[in-house]
Amino acid sequence: MRNPLQEQLLKAGLVKKDKIAKVVRDQAKQRQGKAPVVADEAQVDARKLQAERAERDRAIAAERNADARKKEIRAQVRQIVEATRVKRDGEIAYRFTDGEKITSLLVSEPLRAQLAAGVLAIAKLDDRYELVPRAAADKIHMRVADVVVSDHGRTDSAPLPADDDDDYYKQFVVPDDLIW
Repeated sequence: MRNPLQEQLLKAGLVKKDKIAKVVRDQAKQRQGKAPVVADEAQVDARKLQAERAERDRAIAAERNADARKKEIRAQVRQIVEATRVKRDGEIAYRFTDGEKITSLLVSEPLRAQLAAGVLAIAKLDDRYELVPRAAADKIHMRVADVVVSDHGRTDSAPLPADDDDDYYKQFVVPDDLIW
């Protein structure tokens, strides 16, 4: 079962008869599936390269998804703040801390009382501060904690450890409406 090319090579004297017979036997074994599978180095390298590219692509896609999710959350927070902000007007300076900086807003007496009671909270949107109701502040805090700057109604902050001096200072009553 030699092919015409093998016959021509044999007649020309370029190959020997036993070499052609060995090639024919190998081809027959491969057709029947009995020959051992020889893995090409090129195929192995191609598979490794493909796996590395797929892993890198998955990492890049995960990073893009995380960035998109952050942008989506920021857009939700912006929408909540803009939809629920309370109009502020007044001449009383309400001071609060934003990180390590003390900032003040001009509010009216009823707004100051609501801020002190925790009914309203202060949210930082870009470079401006907005007053938002308690429900909106909770929604914002669930999404991004650093947007709500001042929130007196928040109860999840850990209590300070008790000191011996606390018992002594309890006898001095500080009014709730203290303006600083």
